[in-house]
Amino acid sequence: MTTLSRWFYNRVNWKWVVSAIVLFTCFIAFILPWQAAESKEATGGGESPDSSFWYTASDLYQMAESYGESGRSAYIYARFTFDLIWPLAYLFLLVVLISALYRVLPAASHWRKLNLIPLGGWACDMLENIGASITMYRYPLRTPVIAELTPVFTIVKWCLIYASFAALVPGVILTIIHYVRVRLNKG
Repeated sequence: MTTLSRWFYNRVNWKWVVSAIVLFTCFIAFILPWQAAESKEATGGGESPDSSFWYTASDLYQMAESYGESGRSAYIYARFTFDLIWPLAYLFLLVVLISALYRVLPAASHWRKLNLIPLGGWACDMLENIGASITMYRYPLRTPVIAELTPVFTIVKWCLIYASFAALVPGVILTIIHYVRVRLNKG
């Protein structure tokens, strides 16, 4: 993991930062609203495992029931098209920004590994998509274990994504302090 973290620090530059921000902004402004409208139309506007913070296996089955057959098919299709690309967009943004901000710390600092937190969120997002899709596909049959684990993947996903965004705040502060010190030492 240390090697991967260092690889990010060695590669990230201002071009990556600009690219990540532009890509994420385009997703937020154009693609997410379009996908939300598509999903609402296909599923009847019901609750979704992807946007819920907490739900149970029973809730997942209720969602599958409320979607109907065509809604479940649309949900599964979206998980293996749109929801493969969107997590890469926020993963790219978070890894790049955290790496850019925390690079002011000494190379041996364990805090630099914060740039790996988004990978955990992304991995849980993928596991959530797989678990929810299997449950939707098999409905009305029960999918023990998978249906119970999917909500766990969801809550861990959200906790890691929120933690990644929260890590940006101290990163900005550290970067400002670093550059103020550099300027003071030059002057």
